[in-house]
Amino acid sequence: MNYSAFLLWFFCVLTFLSILTTARRILFASKLPPGPFPLPIVGNLFKLAGNNLILHESLAKLAKIYGPLMTLEFGSLTTVVVSSDKMAQQVLQKHDNSFSGRTVPDVLNILGHHEASIIFAQPSPYWRNIRKLCVSQMFSSQRLNSNDQLRLMKVKQGHLINYIRDNAKSRCAVNIGQVVFSTALSIISTNVFSIDLTQSESAQDFKGVVSKIMEEIKRPNLAGCFPLLSSFDLQGIKKRMLNYFQKLDNIFDRIIDQRLQSKEEINLSNGDVLDALLHHTQDDGSNLSHSSIKSILKDLFIAGTDTTTVTLEWTMAELLRNPDILAKARLELKKTIDKEKAVEESDIAQLPYLQAIVKETMRLHPAIPLLPHRAEADTDICSFTVPRHAEVLINVWAIGRDPDIWINPISFQPDRFLCSNVDFRGRNFEFIPFGAGRRICPGLPMAYRMVHLTLASLLHTFDWELEAGEMVSEKSELVLQKPGRLCAIPIEA
Repeated sequence: MNYSAFLLWFFCVLTFLSILTTARRILFASKLPPGPFPLPIVGNLFKLAGNNLILHESLAKLAKIYGPLMTLEFGSLTTVVVSSDKMAQQVLQKHDNSFSGRTVPDVLNILGHHEASIIFAQPSPYWRNIRKLCVSQMFSSQRLNSNDQLRLMKVKQGHLINYIRDNAKSRCAVNIGQVVFSTALSIISTNVFSIDLTQSESAQDFKGVVSKIMEEIKRPNLAGCFPLLSSFDLQGIKKRMLNYFQKLDNIFDRIIDQRLQSKEEINLSNGDVLDALLHHTQDDGSNLSHSSIKSILKDLFIAGTDTTTVTLEWTMAELLRNPDILAKARLELKKTIDKEKAVEESDIAQLPYLQAIVKETMRLHPAIPLLPHRAEADTDICSFTVPRHAEVLINVWAIGRDPDIWINPISFQPDRFLCSNVDFRGRNFEFIPFGAGRRICPGLPMAYRMVHLTLASLLHTFDWELEAGEMVSEKSELVLQKPGRLCAIPIEA
């Protein structure tokens, strides 16, 4: 097909889809949640262009006009945006089963990843088995408790504390994002493989690939709004992602092959996540193939490292913008833990103000501001109908800043959580940074421990100041921009 013929075909298809979308919108206008009327072809994409706002902020602004349950057409994709705690409860609790699906980003529709992914697999016996495996073995309290000293060692003796201390001696600026990312990668890889990938020969390749994958996932993708463009990959995103995924698969294949060989030779169990996954490949009812294992491993490393890093960077950024809060947090640590002693996970329960700081950061800066779901069937909510296969976005960012819920919602005030029972485990719909219902993040227990231990160690060991000329801002991506490089100063004995 030559270029002219392609353009003609493309224009005809878009025109047909535009007519179909407009006709459907007119036909079901009285049933759909309210929203701006879509233009031909582009739908409501024009509403997001030219306002210099981040996506979740643009959606929050539109929700003030059209309400907490709002319909938008992004190209040929129907999207319903949820922007209040009450509507979130309808979607994630009352109609949890109807909205348990996922709209798979086009960028992840490669190598069958989405079919085996913990995050993006559709509701099925396979998905339920994997979730059960996560809860009962990979992230169970028993497993996490057995590995608490390992996490402490990686924080105390690994990339984080020792690296920052070396730089702080000469007051060299430290990129907190990079060292936190390396620490998270070290902890996760040791839990999963009993190998510290940050110390392996493939360390730089692995860290680089994971970072590149997150960049591609965040990148605006035309095929997400116009699925017919997917096979053409006009932006080259899928080609790059295929290359990155193959690199990760090669690393995982080597580790899995070595593990299987060692089991044959000495029949020794490492007792780690990989052992648990390989054990389930022997269960005929699990449908867990080696390809599925590699998809699960990608989820663990990509989601685990990026969201942990983003949360800790924003926490440090807010503390640097609010030195009185930073001082109060360090005072709590000083009163609770001897300055010569390393912070341990068992200490976190005695640090309510530190926990409140983490909650307040997650309220203002959720690592995933828009939680994606998909309607599995036509579903009625408050006299409106959400159509089958519609994308449903829970605007966690908007809910966390709702003035009807929070006093002074834009201010960073950890004290608001000190006398509150509101928690992020999916029971309080005004605060759901990890989601809620059957799609709640299965890695929540691990993330909780990693974030609190790392933050407490950073504040207990060092004083902090923002490098001259640095500013804290947000930008239009799936997760939030790194706040900058931070200069670490050791606490004097």
